[in-house]
Amino acid sequence: MKNIIFALAIIMVVFSCKNETKADETSAVPQDLAYASFGDEIDVDGAITALEMAVKYDNMSKKDTLAIKVKATINEVCSNKGCWMKLDLGNEQEVMVRFKDYGFFVPLDATGEVVINGKAYVSETSVEELKHYAEDAGKSSEEIAMIDKAEKTFSFEANGVLLKQ
Repeated sequence: MKNIIFALAIIMVVFSCKNETKADETSAVPQDLAYASFGDEIDVDGAITALEMAVKYDNMSKKDTLAIKVKATINEVCSNKGCWMKLDLGNEQEVMVRFKDYGFFVPLDATGEVVINGKAYVSETSVEELKHYAEDAGKSSEEIAMIDKAEKTFSFEANGVLLKQ
């Protein structure tokens, strides 16, 4: 009887170890593609490219809102708090990303690829806001003084961000 119990215990240990290995092999994000997560928990699945997003923005009006997930490259991050970032859409276009309810920030030195999830929309950024953003970005007083007209802005309110490590 002791031998049967001992054999069952060994079998259970072998099968439980085997299941753990299988779970590691099938994880959703490969080990070599690590991301730091900010805001709501999101994954990379279903993210469109920056160029695809640029086409969508070109077809949007000020009243449109689009729930979407985008993979892009960081051009600039707020140097004061990490409270906004600008992402490259290609063709010399950028999207201004703010974070939902000012609820989270990204690192001040964030660079590289990100995946953002949230809502895309087109807005107009006032001269006052543009000057504020330029100040946050560390622009010179001469550069700030040259800002004299509002701009059509591709905007994004992110509820979750993945920053590629």
